Amino acid sequence: MLELENVSKQVGASMHIRDVSLVLERGSLNVLLGPTLSGKTTLMRLMAGLDRPSAGAVRMDGRDVTGVSVRKRDVAMVYQQFINYPALTVYENIASPMRIARVERGTLDRKVREAADLLKLTPYLERTPLNLSGGQQQRTAIARALVKGAELVLLDEPLANLDYKLREELRVELPRLFAESGAIFVYATTEPHEALLLGGRTATLHEGRITQFGETIDVHDSPVDLVTAQTFADPPLNTARVVKKGSELHFGGHVLGDAAADVADGDYTLAFRPHHVALAPSARHTVSVPATVGTSEITGSETYLHARADGGDDWVALTHGVHRVANGAAVTLHLDPARYYLFDQGGTLVRAPRAAAENR
Repeated sequence: MLELENVSKQVGASMHIRDVSLVLERGSLNVLLGPTLSGKTTLMRLMAGLDRPSAGAVRMDGRDVTGVSVRKRDVAMVYQQFINYPALTVYENIASPMRIARVERGTLDRKVREAADLLKLTPYLERTPLNLSGGQQQRTAIARALVKGAELVLLDEPLANLDYKLREELRVELPRLFAESGAIFVYATTEPHEALLLGGRTATLHEGRITQFGETIDVHDSPVDLVTAQTFADPPLNTARVVKKGSELHFGGHVLGDAAADVADGDYTLAFRPHHVALAPSARHTVSVPATVGTSEITGSETYLHARADGGDDWVALTHGVHRVANGAAVTLHLDPARYYLFDQGGTLVRAPRAAAENR
């Protein structure tokens, strides 16, 4: 078990990590989700022992390892910027941690070839890294971490340089393989979609703080505050400043549906996800808001419609299929009141969607 207790990291006048406490169990998959510069890499370096915290403690299985160097700890790391031994073949790069551990030759060869097969590296085992593509070099670094059998495995956006098909395959396979090893598995990403695919538990980071930590689906469906909801949203979460009066939510000149009876009158931020906006009314999409299209992006099977609502807010609608809408065209966006989040002026969640399990 890895424990971080009130850990902070200050560099000069800048606080990179602020008062982080986490408990990560053996055999667990833990995702660090946040935008660039939110503190993910710094936090992983503190976990590994590459850096020492300015305050707080790091413990492994109850033993204080705060000042223990990474060289004296059982850690495997893979960065987006891959690191391999340039003079060694792919085979020897993968085998290197097992050679240091004096693993028996037959076991070493079997593990190298199994990892190479999983990562589609078998044809390249006799090449050196300089004769590989960037994606192949990254896969070599991942394979080396895979065979090391470390108690703590840290992957910092490791799949970013891989092609789509292989990336999707590894998102399924890697968590299973590391979980079977009993390692503590920590995976950093900027992509909410990737966190959902990986599953496990997710910690959302914002400006060096962990805003929420729990089962990935629970953090996605039930964010504790607006910052967490925005961190776990791609495309960005749609928001609107609303006023609650009586039983109604008012936005500009529009009524956006009923509010919870126990929510006090006042100003709030209403939020909803882009894929919960429809271009036609339905039994669920009962709230209609006029809007003007800014631009539309067709991705093949889906269309992202960027529009300014009749109230001044810019929203995104994510709809299935191809919808050719001219820039500047008038459209009506249809919302589902059961999918609303409502946050108070401090950003704390005061009302979750009535159908949280369907809010993906």
